[in-house]
Amino acid sequence: MFITFFYLLRARGLKVSLNEWMVLMEALDKGLCKASLLDFYHLCRSVLVKSEADYDKFDMAFAEFFQGIESPEDLPEEFWDWLNKDVKVRDINDKNMLDDYVLELEELMKRFRERIEEQKERHDGGNYWIGTGGTSTMGHSGYHERGIRVGGEGRHKTAVQIAGERNFRDFRQDNILDTRQFQMAFRKLRQFSSKVEGAKTELDIEKTIDETCDNAGRLKLVWDRPRKNTVKLLILFDADGSMMPYSRLCSQLFQAVSNANHFKDLKVYYFHNCIYEHLYTTPHCRRGEWVDTEWVLSNLKSEYKVIFVGDGTMAPSELMSKGGNCYIGLYNEVPGIEWLKKFKKKYSKSVWLNPIPEREWEYTYGSPTLLKIKEIFPMFELTIDGLEASIKKLLVSR
Repeated sequence: MFITFFYLLRARGLKVSLNEWMVLMEALDKGLCKASLLDFYHLCRSVLVKSEADYDKFDMAFAEFFQGIESPEDLPEEFWDWLNKDVKVRDINDKNMLDDYVLELEELMKRFRERIEEQKERHDGGNYWIGTGGTSTMGHSGYHERGIRVGGEGRHKTAVQIAGERNFRDFRQDNILDTRQFQMAFRKLRQFSSKVEGAKTELDIEKTIDETCDNAGRLKLVWDRPRKNTVKLLILFDADGSMMPYSRLCSQLFQAVSNANHFKDLKVYYFHNCIYEHLYTTPHCRRGEWVDTEWVLSNLKSEYKVIFVGDGTMAPSELMSKGGNCYIGLYNEVPGIEWLKKFKKKYSKSVWLNPIPEREWEYTYGSPTLLKIKEIFPMFELTIDGLEASIKKLLVSR
């Protein structure tokens, strides 16, 4: 089985050597990933992938080879057998017979833990157990406006919590389509740059042309002092979940920012749906791969320009409530909206880029939270025009 995986990785463009493969086999013999597919994924990537630029190739090959295999840490194995067997997907508009009412988050989590203890068999089409195709608040492929998605794929973008979420994707480093357009827009931030004291060593092309014309066509060079980049930029990406359809677009923006040399300092962090006590250092948004949000607010001075990138759509509890963090086990003491207000208070030059077309902001799933965020930050479409408009907003004096 594993030798087939080796050849698939090579076929998908990953330069995996036999020595690296033997190291992986040795690590498996020593039980370094136990019986967890997620641990095996991390082990494989750390041993076989040489560059972050190859993460996307590896993720797609891994997903292709292990398609349909689940190894969750939060639910017993038999639950995943039940949830992956003979799934009948409920029509996305079928909202009849909802399970009681939209539950408060605390009660929802209490029920979830109770059902794990009680449930002894597979259920499909019902409104009580952790199942498929029904109207229960727990499971997948059914319908409930506010529940816990367990496995499956998100369709309504309204799940309050997500159990066993697995997304082996990253922002690509090698996109070229439209990236240059993003880079050109970012160059407008150079208007923040200032002249430094010192010798005039930089050719001023426009003044050289003017002086040469005034000098009857005889070349007259005009020199000026070079500019020093003074722009400090903090960019925060919403990763995963409802942002997955926009991953290519965000990847282009990410590459444009990463390749830009117009900034004195550039910081990039990630969040999922909303900001809480931690900001993640990778788009996977995994536990432990983070920095404290308070540390960022304390150590990055108010002179930073801040750009949020996200759709702003989520369950209202994720934005407005304590404990609204959609990742089970990560309880936030401070509501997400308060963290956003802290950023706005600290960084007056801040904007929000939204991949959802502006004409849909009032009608899309999750529009109440999107519009709440729009009240805090100036919001623009994540398009070339929207990016240019947001940069102009960052350039204004007030």
